Amino acid sequence: MRSKFVVTAFAGLFMAGAALAQSVPTPPAAPAPDAQNILNLDLSTGGRVKIQLRPDKAPGSVERIKTLVRRHFYDGLTFHRVIEGFMAQGGDPKGTGEGGSDLPDLKAEFNDLPHVRGTMAMARAQGPDSANSQFYIMLQPNLTLDGNYTAIGRVITGIQYVDALEKGEPPENPSKIVHASIESDDLGQPPVAFVPPPAPAAAAPVAESKKEKKAREKAEKKQKADSKPADLAKPADAVRSDVDATPGASGTDAAVQAVTDGQSTDNAVREVAGEGAAPPQ
Repeated sequence: MRSKFVVTAFAGLFMAGAALAQSVPTPPAAPAPDAQNILNLDLSTGGRVKIQLRPDKAPGSVERIKTLVRRHFYDGLTFHRVIEGFMAQGGDPKGTGEGGSDLPDLKAEFNDLPHVRGTMAMARAQGPDSANSQFYIMLQPNLTLDGNYTAIGRVITGIQYVDALEKGEPPENPSKIVHASIESDDLGQPPVAFVPPPAPAAAAPVAESKKEKKAREKAEKKQKADSKPADLAKPADAVRSDVDATPGASGTDAAVQAVTDGQSTDNAVREVAGEGAAPPQ
């Protein structure tokens, strides 16, 4: 398992970088820009980053970058490690910091290019000769890295798109290299815009056959019948017999009729109950 760009004591590096921020040296004068040595990175953050490569300082590492770019190795890869105020690292096909290309690791080419803002350098593991495909771009100066990592160039335009990379180790939604190319190979092609993948189309409704429609209607009819509440009302004939019943047929009606005919209440009740009339007092 290879873990690229292993740097011990991050806290110490940040403190050292902050302390040296006041005395950042002027980088050696770069040669005139040459389309053969301009690396274009079209990023998902919205634009193109141009990096002037320095084969005069690190010929083997620059040639490796150009070889992989022309194989479209970097297209679609993420920046899997982006630390605010430090650097942004990418170029790993695994997206974990442990991957590389199928080419052999590179010999170190330490040089006098300082790790200032925008410097691009090769990431590596513990061994000095373990760089392969991964690289990093400095977000802020950190001269403690000088002489320990192979610097291969520097951003000349588009640093704002590097600043906009999603931060994290790894980021929750890592930013990507949409397309990498060498300026002389582009033939004037504009930057490749990042286009998010389209949302999946909704499935077209399936036409219902006559058989399916008939079965559905039958099921709906049965469900409707099953859900109908039971009728608790009396049958019409029973209701009608109550309405047509002759007053006095019940005990209560007979008692009321007896009182109406002049009987005493007590006598009327007894009569209805089947008893004899109360004796007069």
